Amino acid sequence: MPRELRRFQNAEALHFITFSCHHRLPFLTAPGVSETVEAVLERTRQRHEARIYAYVLMPEHLHLLINEPPSILLAQFLKSLKQMTSRKLRGHHEQFWQPPYFDGSVRGEHDRSQVIRYIHRNPVKRGLVAAPGDYRWSSFNHYASGVQGVVEIESAWTAWLRSDAFAAIIQCAARRFLLTHGGCRVDTRLP
Repeated sequence: MPRELRRFQNAEALHFITFSCHHRLPFLTAPGVSETVEAVLERTRQRHEARIYAYVLMPEHLHLLINEPPSILLAQFLKSLKQMTSRKLRGHHEQFWQPPYFDGSVRGEHDRSQVIRYIHRNPVKRGLVAAPGDYRWSSFNHYASGVQGVVEIESAWTAWLRSDAFAAIIQCAARRFLLTHGGCRVDTRLP
């Protein structure tokens, strides 16, 4: 790692992370690889209570906008993520990920929005798709529709789903359902 590289953690900032496949080879295009990376990212996020604001899996690298997990250093989070995916995916490759990663601090709403836009437009800029919504391996469609994918994204949609207002709407809908159906159990099995 270069001597001049400094990582600032425990600063309560968001981090724009980029790391690449070994020798920048397009390992993430192989069948099932992106699904595995997303699943491991979500498990690692849950385990360490991290908040992921945006991500994209490109053919040979990954971009991630993430907070500092409360229980471990961000470097430990990334090491865990890389180790688990490497164990599952390395196969006949000597190494899956390159050791270093880029870490840029993101402060303020304007910078956060710029980084999210950059992450989501990356597949378009590379010519992989015509529009961000056409690319499966990113958080763009969550922002566009609120639909939760494999990886939980910290957004206004997610905050609303966690809110008391959403819980009240669900409780109201459940009461209406029970009143409409007379408290009877409804058979939802297909014929």
